[in-house]
Amino acid sequence: MTHPDVATLGQLRASGHQQVPVRTEIRDNLLAALREGRDPWPGIHGFGSTVIPQLERALLAGHDIVLLGERGQGKTRVLRTLVGLLDEWSPVIDGSEIGEHPYEPITAASIRRANELGDDLPVVWRHREERYVEKLATPDTSVADLIGDVDPMKVAEGRALGDPETIHFGLIPRSHRGIVALNELPDLAERIQVSLLNVMEERDIQIRGYVLRLPLDVLVVASANPEDYTNRGRIITPLKDRFGAEIRTHYPIELPDEVAVVRQEAALVADVPDHLVEILARFTRALRESSAVDQRSGVSARFSIAGAETVAAAALHRAARQGEPQAVGRPVDLEAAVDVLAGKVEFEAGEDGRENEILDHLLRVATAETVRAHLGGLDLGLLVDAIQGGAMVSTGEQVAACDVLAALPSLGESELYDEIAARLGATDEGQRASAIELALEGLYLSRRLSKETGDGETIYG
Repeated sequence: MTHPDVATLGQLRASGHQQVPVRTEIRDNLLAALREGRDPWPGIHGFGSTVIPQLERALLAGHDIVLLGERGQGKTRVLRTLVGLLDEWSPVIDGSEIGEHPYEPITAASIRRANELGDDLPVVWRHREERYVEKLATPDTSVADLIGDVDPMKVAEGRALGDPETIHFGLIPRSHRGIVALNELPDLAERIQVSLLNVMEERDIQIRGYVLRLPLDVLVVASANPEDYTNRGRIITPLKDRFGAEIRTHYPIELPDEVAVVRQEAALVADVPDHLVEILARFTRALRESSAVDQRSGVSARFSIAGAETVAAAALHRAARQGEPQAVGRPVDLEAAVDVLAGKVEFEAGEDGRENEILDHLLRVATAETVRAHLGGLDLGLLVDAIQGGAMVSTGEQVAACDVLAALPSLGESELYDEIAARLGATDEGQRASAIELALEGLYLSRRLSKETGDGETIYG
């Protein structure tokens, strides 16, 4: 939508526009969404009964917020959804360095212009996306970056050093009437954190020895990892005290939420069937529960997301090499994913040398659970009898789907293959091969078939 057709202060007054603080604006829009039954948190999975209610209460109270949680729990995504609670368009004084509202100029330059021009003061409109600013709080961040500093170029133009107009404003003043998000807040040096104290409480800024009483209207939100919170860095106590809400995030509690996160975030270059995504989700959850994994660092959702992307890449690679019309992931591609994901997991010190063994074991557990969930109760005896009678099924990372299907033994009048495909939602050749390969892997894991792997080929017999 285009912004309102209002270009001057006089027209803005005539339109009936009312100015409200940013916290009131967020509160009103959140209440409107809740009353209308709209979801104000699109794309957020697994937080509906835990994090979201706390977050909504904090916003209704008008509190600054810090989210605490392990890596890959969606903290940054939650912060970015706050943009949707701002008005789509907001008026600002044209040329204002910090986005002042036409009704309330706060810098010396804007006040002077407002007095000179009156109702002819030019107005432009800022989209809500421009009112959200995000900063990664790295150790080299300076006070000038966040608050501001004297601009030597303005001094060189002839202004006095004590003139407020010689100041180049930093990130937070430039976020006036908006939201400023500080990621990884404990990584910010403690002396830099001190510079935020006045901004968050007294709402003024201090630069180079003199104070500017700027009534800044900003909502400050931040994220932090709990281990950084106590070890690598910390949030100083006075700054912690100024955050009105401290909310703990967590990994998805339910499996469907884990799968939904992967589906939403993964950029897949090939078809990855649902049962493979489910295996990766179960695999990730098993790692989070394993005593062999350092749970203080957590197992990020990016682990399963990267796994799904790797499975898709392996399928695309095979399709290109074998001339398949469609690239579809199969269980054999999971091995390629594990090979490249091992470095994303932090193991306990006593597990040195056993990392691959642990990953392989937990992947087998996740695969077996998925087989039971989808193929449980299905009699696979005919397939077992056919293979035990001498038939062998060959698959592998460079074996085309049509070749896998061609190698399957005949089961006579049985519709077992069709039922396996139906249970896993397989509709085309590639998906069908993936579904039947999962059934064969399940038979191997339940010790009803043997499996030999070598030279990029896997043989069930």
